[in-house]
Amino acid sequence: MKLSNRAKKAQRIRKKLKRVSADRFRISVFRSSKNISAQIIDDKINKTLVSATSINDRPSNKVKKSELSKHVAEILAKKALEKKITKVYFDRGRYKFHGRIKIFAEILRKKGINF
Repeated sequence: MKLSNRAKKAQRIRKKLKRVSADRFRISVFRSSKNISAQIIDDKINKTLVSATSINDRPSNKVKKSELSKHVAEILAKKALEKKITKVYFDRGRYKFHGRIKIFAEILRKKGINF
């Protein structure tokens, strides 16, 4: 099966991250045109520990996308700190580190998640 350029890029980034940060959990981010979701994954047992999404936890219908990113990051940080997860590495996938992804990461750092 031939992979698309997006999938190749995501795999390339993930491979580099796993090599550097073997003892930490991974925050994987997915961004669509309207929503954003993220999950904290333990790669050793291939299990999702914590997740948050803007699809279910939308504050109201008339919210900017950047505000949605902030809201989801706060929810994810709260859930992670309840499970005592503080050290992670940030897997941005195929997305560039700017805009909503950057806002998401900054809020997580402010709330006490280290990466």
